[in-house]
Parts: sequence; structure tokens; C-alpha cells
Amino acid sequence: MSFEKKLEKILEKYEALNQKFLEASKLDREEFAELSREQSEIEPIALTIKKYKAKLNEEEELKNIINDPSMDLELKNMASDDLQENKEAVERALYELRVMLLPKDVNDNKNVILEIRAGTGGDEAALFVAVLLKMYRRYCERHKWQFELLSTTETGLQGYKEVLASITGNGVFARLKFESGGHRVQRVPETETSGRIHTSAATVAILPAAEDIELHIDEKELRIDVYRSSGAGGQHVNTTDSAVRITHIPTGISVQCQDGRSQHKNKDKAMQVLRSRLYDMELAKKQSERSQTRRLQIGSGDRSERIRTYNYSQSRVTDHRVNLTLHNLSEVVNDGALDQLIDRLITEDQSSKLSEMN
Repeated sequence: MSFEKKLEKILEKYEALNQKFLEASKLDREEFAELSREQSEIEPIALTIKKYKAKLNEEEELKNIINDPSMDLELKNMASDDLQENKEAVERALYELRVMLLPKDVNDNKNVILEIRAGTGGDEAALFVAVLLKMYRRYCERHKWQFELLSTTETGLQGYKEVLASITGNGVFARLKFESGGHRVQRVPETETSGRIHTSAATVAILPAAEDIELHIDEKELRIDVYRSSGAGGQHVNTTDSAVRITHIPTGISVQCQDGRSQHKNKDKAMQVLRSRLYDMELAKKQSERSQTRRLQIGSGDRSERIRTYNYSQSRVTDHRVNLTLHNLSEVVNDGALDQLIDRLITEDQSSKLSEMN
């Protein structure tokens, strides 16, 4: 199907949906909700198509003025200037449409399980995990997403060996999926008397939250252990066996949650994380089975890949996949000002996909 035919089909579907809305009184609640969802998805594309077509019509009208011998020279010159602006508007609308019509990531509207783990650097790496945790929490607040800690493993120095969190909201995975990978920090630790800069690392994983219906887990393949919750340094913080560790025997994946006082709640949280890890593993397997001709220019999402450096002495943040450096480190890590980085990553990904379609 040609590109123009595809645009016509979308407009026809949009008009048909609008017609159904005129008869909405005949629909039950579920049918109306589904109709609303369909219309909200297609409307931005349909409106952009109409804008694109209107600009094409303007272009033809301007060309007619320029080529009409009966028109005076001043009017032709004005039309010529307008034609150049109009061509640029057509190109912008066409680019927007091509981006909108790119194949959608089926996980883009999913919620997320966030994992942050300390890497090389000892206590300083654990403190860096705390910095990243604050950064993502602030970013969620900016977007009015719900952020819930599922599990933390503390070090006793206000740092963490590992953090698990659930992030819920509209389009969470679409905006956070490129955060997976190795994050590096360069700064002078508070305990460093000579002022020497240390380099530490942490890994971030963004897992699409998997629903029960998407992934069946056989209870017989699980080993569930319960034990007393412990805080930093090993001291018990709970006198009951409320902490839960769930091991998926076939894969060896183990998840533990101990932050909640209820064994039942900790088990639910651990299952939530386990389900998402298994779902992520299945996605990775499918992607590896596909053709290897395409590899995201902005990175593969591999946790071993270094994707970003936070340099405190120069107050800069550098994303190595898109060669983008910002000099507002404090705003990024303390206020969650990640949108400029994430927007650039999304744009690069779209450009990469568009170049493959051409």
C-alpha cells in the first residue's frame, strides 16, 4: 500500500469512529471505553494528516499564482516567498507523520519495574545508587507518575547495594526504556582527604511490568523462603518472618523483598518483580532471534554498556550514545531534569528507524 493510500485509510477510519460517537447512546460502557481509546490513539495522526494535506493544497494554489501570466509581479513574488515557507511546513508535517506511523513498541504503555544496583566503587557506588534513586523519583514526580519502593538493600552509609521500585503512569516505559545500562559517576568522596576524584558505577534496568495474563508462572517451579527482615549491617528490623525470597528454579532468577511488614505484601511485590524479569528475559530472547541487521544506534539496553557519565567537578552529564553533554548536573540528579536527555534519545531512535524504512 502506498504512503498516500495509507493516509487515506487512516482518515476514513477516523471519520468512521467520529460517526460512531454520534451514536454513542447505543453503546454499553465497555464499547464506549474501547471507542474512546481508539479515537484518542488515531486522532493526533488524523489531525496531522489533515494539516499535511492542507499544506499540499496551499502549495498548489501558490504554484498556480506564480505560473499565472495574468498575475502582477508583486503578487507573484509574495507567493514565491510563501511557497518556500509552505514547503518547509509540508516537510515538517511529513516527518511528523512518518514518525507517528512507525511500528509501535508493544510495551510503550506499560508500567515499569526499576532496578538499580551498585557496581564497582564500593561504598561510593552504593551512595551513587541513592543518587540515581532520588533522580528517578524526582523525574516521576515531574510527570505525576506513581513511584513505589518494592525492596532496598542498604549499606548503612545512606547507600544501597540494590533498589527495586515500581513506576506506574501513562507512557512510563516509552520514556524510561533507554535508561537501561551502566551509569558512571566521577566525584570526590566525602571521605577522600586528598581531593582525588573517584570513579564509581551502577547499573540500571528498566523492565516492562508484566501482567498475569501475559506470563504464566507454574507455582511448582518456585521455591519460596521466608525469613526475618534485616537492616544495614545485618541487624534484624523485624521480629517476624516477613521477608520473602522467591526463586524461579528453571532460570535460577531470585527475588527478595523485605521492606514491607507483611509477608503477604512482600510476596506479592517479589512476584511482581519476578514476573517482569522473566518477561524481560523472554523479550530479549525474541529480539536475539530476529535479524541482527538492526541495532539501535543509541544503544542496545545491555546493562553492561556504559551509557552515561555524571561528572561532579565539571557539573556535567554526558550521554555517550548520542554524544550529548549538559552542564546542569545538580538539576538533573537533584530535580530529575531528564527530559532533555530522554527527548534526544527518543528522537535518535526514531531517526534510526526512519532511515531503515527509506
